[in-house]
Amino acid sequence: MAEQKTILRALAGERLPTPPIWMMRQAGRYLPEYRATRAQAGDFLSLCYNSELAAEVTLQPIRRYGFDASILFSDILLLPQALGADLWFVTGEGPRLSTIQSQADFDALKTADAVHDTLSPIYETVRILRRELPRETTLIGFAGAPWTVATYMIAGRGTPDQGPAHALKDQNPELFQQVIDLLIEGTVTYLSEQIKAGAEIVKLFDSWAGSLKGEDFDRYALEPAKRIISALKAMHPDTPIIAFPRGAGERYVGFAKATGADCVAFDDGVTAEWMAQHVQPDGCVQGNLKSSHMVTGGAALVSETRRIVQALRNGPHIFNLGHGITPDADPENVQLMIDTVRSC
Repeated sequence: MAEQKTILRALAGERLPTPPIWMMRQAGRYLPEYRATRAQAGDFLSLCYNSELAAEVTLQPIRRYGFDASILFSDILLLPQALGADLWFVTGEGPRLSTIQSQADFDALKTADAVHDTLSPIYETVRILRRELPRETTLIGFAGAPWTVATYMIAGRGTPDQGPAHALKDQNPELFQQVIDLLIEGTVTYLSEQIKAGAEIVKLFDSWAGSLKGEDFDRYALEPAKRIISALKAMHPDTPIIAFPRGAGERYVGFAKATGADCVAFDDGVTAEWMAQHVQPDGCVQGNLKSSHMVTGGAALVSETRRIVQALRNGPHIFNLGHGITPDADPENVQLMIDTVRSC
């Protein structure tokens, strides 16, 4: 059955007449059934760590839309929590973490071995999903890339420009590299455990890669992805890996070859035509409809969806958004997008 799953075929380099479809954050607040389950769980972290409920919200968009893939419901900041960081969420404002500003702060963290046991509920969610997903639906696991996760660990929250992380890497590069190295090791363990539990693909989200320039991009976005992918491929050679260095711009070119990724996912800052010319010749690409179309819908959604499909039709392509779907999206627009892709 695995050989017949469309996303796995695309990741293997096959050009398909209709691209497979899934959406980043497809299980989330835009769905009323998600909001009901979230209320049942009590809070966001409780939902992440409740294997049955996390599996339920992961399955909800599959039941509603029949996406070709389902992505594990979790959060990239569970990894730093497993490594000993304090983590909590402020309603309406997002995550908060204890910060790393000194060697003593780093030394107080746990080793990467902590990821095995602390995140066991996440692996149980994966096992449940492998049992309950339709046989034709591919299961994707994921983690945050080290740079992106480090920006939260250093600042204690999301920031507009990742300024605190940039300051630490410039002022104390030795300490900053220790943080990155720990996150690489922990990410390899985390994703490997997801694969062992049943994830068929894993994705590495580097949401803030675009704020790295020049050698910093190579050192803190490209090199960690290469190390993680190399380690995972050594343990799980048949598991495809999608890399998403969001905001990379021209640095998307060659990223798959340099890191060993099977696919590069794109934000909406580049065009599908550019992707087709500069990156798709190297292999599968994923993307890249603007998330705002899920809010506004209408003829613009249809025309832009068709344009992306047409531009990328001559090579392997997974249709997706350029970023996660937003809470104000209209569920009917999601169906319109899917119908449009499948009728192209």
